[in-house]
Amino acid sequence: MGLFDFASDLGKKLFGDDDDPAEVIQKHIEEDNPGVKDLHVEVEDGVATVSGEAKDQSAFEKAVLMAGNIFGIKEVKADELKAGEIGTVETAYYTIEKGDTLWAIAKKHLGDGNKYNDIFVANREVIKDPDLIYPGQKIRIPLA
Repeated sequence: MGLFDFASDLGKKLFGDDDDPAEVIQKHIEEDNPGVKDLHVEVEDGVATVSGEAKDQSAFEKAVLMAGNIFGIKEVKADELKAGEIGTVETAYYTIEKGDTLWAIAKKHLGDGNKYNDIFVANREVIKDPDLIYPGQKIRIPLA
């Protein structure tokens, strides 16, 4: 599963049968805007298409993760989401598994569980509470 593929049967439940998924996802991203201007979201058959102008690679990645970590979304297409400045921070992506904690993920990937806050900060728009992560959720891990 790559950055743009998600488990559609997992994730945050944001919309019901009567809601327009595209409108709900767009509002969700805009509420904690990671740095995307002129955001536009379309959803069809579990595929979210995100467009706009991300200020940098981090904003691009966060917008994709915010859209994809929603129940019912199996893929995010971001061909029309332009990324501004490409950073030099190397990032890995991780799909949370049952029993994971940010401390354990930091220990495994960063060599020190006390660096869990680095992971939380890198995902502030994706993870609202470091104690509330769920299996199937995708996050960014800053490696540098």
